[in-house]
Amino acid sequence: MGKFPFLTRVLLLILLLASLAVFAQAAEDFPATPALPAGKVIRLAYLEAGPFPNYPPNLIAFVKGLAGLGWLSVPDFPEFEDTSDARSIWNWLVKNAKSDQLSFVADGFYEEDWDKEKRKTVKAQLVERLNKKKDIDFVIALGTWAGQDMADAQISTPVMVFSASDPLKAGIVKTNEYSGWPHLHARVDPTRYQRQVRLFHDIVGYRRLGVVYENTPEGRTYAAIADVEKVAAEIGFEVVSCFSINQTPDLKLANSTVVECHEFLAPKVDAVYITNQTGVNDANMPAMMAPLLKRRIPTFSQPGARLVKLGALVSIAQAGFKYVGEFHARTAGKIFNGAKPGDLNQIFEDPPQISLNLETAKLIGYNPPIEILVAADEIFQNSEKH
Repeated sequence: MGKFPFLTRVLLLILLLASLAVFAQAAEDFPATPALPAGKVIRLAYLEAGPFPNYPPNLIAFVKGLAGLGWLSVPDFPEFEDTSDARSIWNWLVKNAKSDQLSFVADGFYEEDWDKEKRKTVKAQLVERLNKKKDIDFVIALGTWAGQDMADAQISTPVMVFSASDPLKAGIVKTNEYSGWPHLHARVDPTRYQRQVRLFHDIVGYRRLGVVYENTPEGRTYAAIADVEKVAAEIGFEVVSCFSINQTPDLKLANSTVVECHEFLAPKVDAVYITNQTGVNDANMPAMMAPLLKRRIPTFSQPGARLVKLGALVSIAQAGFKYVGEFHARTAGKIFNGAKPGDLNQIFEDPPQISLNLETAKLIGYNPPIEILVAADEIFQNSEKH
């Protein structure tokens, strides 16, 4: 008799877990292509931590992915002057996106400008709008700050987080597979940065790896320092750190601290892992790279192939964020059609393809072996001047 309640509880737990598994599977079964009732329109808003070069191409790739699924006509995006300015892209979509089912809301663009005080105000304004005005059906959140702000029990509006360095370590999600929030989904690639560091070591070999980052919990997360240190311990190389200023609305200050760190590291390291931060941007690349090229230091771009195009030696090829954009679009399509974001799997790994800059290779005296050239999906003959 004493065992019966225990066995009953176990049986109920098994049935509950089974029902949850079926429910999660049902979420994955929602179609990604349009299946909305006639006249139903999904109204979209956008939140970002501040201008950052990875955000605009993520947004563009996402919209192109949605177009590929039939949610809107294929957009003919113009060339945007400022590669960090997502607002210009949003304003263009408001006026030019052709869709019977999606609406890019004209006053739905929210930005925090890397300002901690403004961040509080912007979050409060957006949350109040979502809960009281209820004229937004879906939020695109770009970056770690934006993801953290939307990981809030006050919110029930569906949210998708793009371009967060490590959603789990940043506290945006509760597990890698599922967010733990009914309303929120964030793409996760748990071993992305470990794979990058291992690949970089395989390509050039080094004993001392330089890394620049802001020495704060968020700065260490952006730079994936825990992953870098894990691989360093496994392979046996030294990590040489230099601390920059990242979370600041003063872009000149952020830029100068990265340049100063590269000048500091250049005579002390064999290679540099260029990390995600405000001071790592297109306009700052010539000044950032100068001390490293002078010392013939190989570089790996954590942010991706965009910096390889501008002078970094190597990175993972991203095809203009095409693959991750398609993943986000498929996920969003299911959510538009009724799936709960928290019931959809978040894991998506970048395809294992290399981006390589041959001009930089020549400048630093690196002669890429044939297997690297064969494996390279993107090869830049020359560095683009910004």
